Amino acid sequence: MPVYRLDEKKISFPHPTCAREDGLLAVGGDLSVERLLLAYAHGIFPWYEPGEEILWWCPKERFVIFPEEIHISHSMQKYRKKHELRLMLNRDFADTMHRCRMKREFAEGTWISDEMEEAYCRLHREGYAVSVEAYEDGMLAGGLYGVCIGRCFFGESMFSEKENGSKAALIGLAQLLVKNGFLFIDCQFHTEHLESMGGKYISWEEYDGMLQTGIGRGD
Repeated sequence: MPVYRLDEKKISFPHPTCAREDGLLAVGGDLSVERLLLAYAHGIFPWYEPGEEILWWCPKERFVIFPEEIHISHSMQKYRKKHELRLMLNRDFADTMHRCRMKREFAEGTWISDEMEEAYCRLHREGYAVSVEAYEDGMLAGGLYGVCIGRCFFGESMFSEKENGSKAALIGLAQLLVKNGFLFIDCQFHTEHLESMGGKYISWEEYDGMLQTGIGRGD
């Protein structure tokens, strides 16, 4: 199946069900606030190597965490009892995103380029991109960032400065989302780490229905 090339001047996407089996939907376009919001509202997200054209993805099976089903292991329960943990929102969005980039770049390479950092900082200034930071005994332990639209949270990346730091941030986020009636955390792609935290696959139909409910999207 050929990959759809986006019109540089028109902010639109092909229907998500047109994505290839690997999830690739389209190529090109830009990372403007308007295009990113349209993408996320339809389950589409950018993921590409720095310096290459923008690739837009929409996997047909979605890997999500339902906030009320976040898994807290026995070891994490002991950790949470042992330390004073504090959650902060938007402590410093740019710094949190950059820490995610640096941790991944050092370990395995990263898709978080200068272009991506600038784009998501714009989203943050518009009130749609959010960072979450966890503090352990007063010290920054870890964090994550993502996109928040309606009652849907789209996770992007995490970092840890201390052992269990990213887990503490994700658990804290999930508990906060439950209190505010959020429907899901979109994990984008499967990892064993996220599966251990409660991540599971759901069908495109179920996912799209939650998008319509959570965002109030009109097609």
